[in-house]
Amino acid sequence: MIDLLFQPWPWYVSGVLISLVLFLFFYYGENFGVSSNLETLCTIAGADKISDYFKKDWKSKKWSIVFLLGLIIGGFIAKTWLSASTVDLNPVTVQELESLGFLNAGETYVPTELFSMESLLSFKGFSLLLIAGVFIGFGTRYAGGCTSGHAITGLSNLQLPSLIAVIGFFIGGLFMTWVLFPLIFA
Repeated sequence: MIDLLFQPWPWYVSGVLISLVLFLFFYYGENFGVSSNLETLCTIAGADKISDYFKKDWKSKKWSIVFLLGLIIGGFIAKTWLSASTVDLNPVTVQELESLGFLNAGETYVPTELFSMESLLSFKGFSLLLIAGVFIGFGTRYAGGCTSGHAITGLSNLQLPSLIAVIGFFIGGLFMTWVLFPLIFA
């Protein structure tokens, strides 16, 4: 039974589980997404003293903090005890990543060239993560939600703004992969 957890799950199992989670969110009148937690955390930390934007009832959003903690704990459990030893990447992708300097492509989920203490302490690594974080934070607020919120909740509600946001996310991902990524890591 435990071996089942180490294998990729087929789309029809994952899709049903995601639908079940969405149904529960809709049933209880909540939205699926992570980006609103930053607002809640800032409100808890006292940002309402600096900006009226954060004058909100954070106690009504306690469920989202529990959801976020569950994601963090679940990710830790999955990485620590349920991760496969290698990632099943297309050999062409592995070869292209290795040509860009990612020597452990196909061996781990996150490249050590970006996500290691050595990389974080370098100017390039720190700058890349800082700039990426600013872009993600700005884009999330500008789009009115994160990729999971728009792509899962918004599209399942047939919301046009979510469709536009998801198309923008997809175009941005393609631009990053095919244009910026080779320039940054060449």
